Amino acid sequence: MTELEFLLEMNNISKEFPGVKALDDVTLKVRPGTVHALMGENGAGKSTLMKCLFGIYKQDAGEIILNQQKLEIHNSKDALNYGISMIHQELHPVPHRDVMENVWLGRFPMTGFGPFQFVDHKKMYADTTALFQQLEIDIDPNALVKTLSVSKVQSIEIAKAVSFNAKIIVMDEPTSSLTGNEVEQLFKIIRDLRKRGVSIIYISHKMEEILQISDDVTIMRDGKYIGTWNASELTTDLIISKMVGRDLTQRFPERSNVPGEVVLRVENLTSPNPRSFKKITFDLRKGEVLGISGLVGAQRTELVEAIFGLRTIAEGKFILNGKEVKIKSPADAKKYKIALLTEERRVTGIFPVLSIVENTAIADLNAYQTSYFFLNEKKMKEDTAKSIEKLRIKTPSIKELIKNLSGGNQQKVLIGRWLLTDPDILLLDEPTRGIDVGAKFEIYTIITELAKQGKSIIMISSEMPEILGMSDRIMVMCEGRLTGILDQKNATEREIMRHATLYLA
Repeated sequence: MTELEFLLEMNNISKEFPGVKALDDVTLKVRPGTVHALMGENGAGKSTLMKCLFGIYKQDAGEIILNQQKLEIHNSKDALNYGISMIHQELHPVPHRDVMENVWLGRFPMTGFGPFQFVDHKKMYADTTALFQQLEIDIDPNALVKTLSVSKVQSIEIAKAVSFNAKIIVMDEPTSSLTGNEVEQLFKIIRDLRKRGVSIIYISHKMEEILQISDDVTIMRDGKYIGTWNASELTTDLIISKMVGRDLTQRFPERSNVPGEVVLRVENLTSPNPRSFKKITFDLRKGEVLGISGLVGAQRTELVEAIFGLRTIAEGKFILNGKEVKIKSPADAKKYKIALLTEERRVTGIFPVLSIVENTAIADLNAYQTSYFFLNEKKMKEDTAKSIEKLRIKTPSIKELIKNLSGGNQQKVLIGRWLLTDPDILLLDEPTRGIDVGAKFEIYTIITELAKQGKSIIMISSEMPEILGMSDRIMVMCEGRLTGILDQKNATEREIMRHATLYLA
């Protein structure tokens, strides 16, 4: 019997939405027992292609062949029955139930007879334990999911996928919220699955990961198939040029901002939560990009949320332009011209079922209120159109639902939202997370231009090249404490990591 060349073939797949051709004659061929990276800018069609594979969408044209058999996939249940599983970028566990219930949700083992059927918890525990041992996952099956870290929840999702006897597992941005050690653990599981003959389709914007874990790489652009290469043939620069259709000669724009006088001083800021930030003191200057670096758990997000009034403080003060101010709510922060771009745009940023117009105007509805308590829709649309043009947001229309835009364009809508409030200080929490390299450069250009205009920016980033390439100064945190503020000229990855691990046992 000849060895199977391709476990999965997606041939000539096309999919069209009103006003948008999302997929145009796309091909994807995955070899058995390999990690196949799927890459492209946001909006390239990667997620749409995978949703066709998983039965969320039905392709308009083309065929899907698994193990030399043509499939008709009408829904996700069909996909799972065929041995195709998908781990989405946004994990959606049932947080108040235990681990084993999450693994076997919808297919609990039952015991009893006739109408007297009960969940067999003993068998479910044994099956979960055996599954975890097989994958070398060290998690208590009885633990409540809400008590676990993101990486452990991700491990549960992988175990769940394997429990369906999946031949193909799609992983969409699986490391976007993981630390370095957690990424290594994930890679260990992936390599083990590969040895068992499982094929992984791996979607990520992180070039270093792709080159480290992948066997083959398929690149898409603007809904079209560009090509497939062996990962060993590729470099970061080559991947970028094929993704964006041109050579990207620099990863970061040239900066001409000149930081000036201190606009905000934060003194001894301390959270009422003893495990959170404590005794944080720093200055922010006019026209400065102040980066905040640190490992997961450093309390960076908690700090900027306190500055924006989303979290209470036990002690500390804010001195804005030389005068002490009280910031106890986001309304206070907005009054003092402070804006916050949150870390998780899909959870705390966008309103997915609303249009771009509504998502853009919502931060300052008072500006559009008429004397009769109605909203001036004409002005809302005019401002949204200006924002779309200024930030080069790709959308069929201003009435498009924001959930239909790519991640990078969603992020630009949120930036536009806050720019309409005319802030002096912008707090940007992981502004390029889950965004492709081309969209990243556009976001960087926006940040650079804002700093040049005299806006003061605090930017949290977990990507070392980004924090080094975009910051004037870098503030490093560890375990809720400020461990150092480094000048960009003297900062190195090694020095940042030294400060980021200062208080770790």
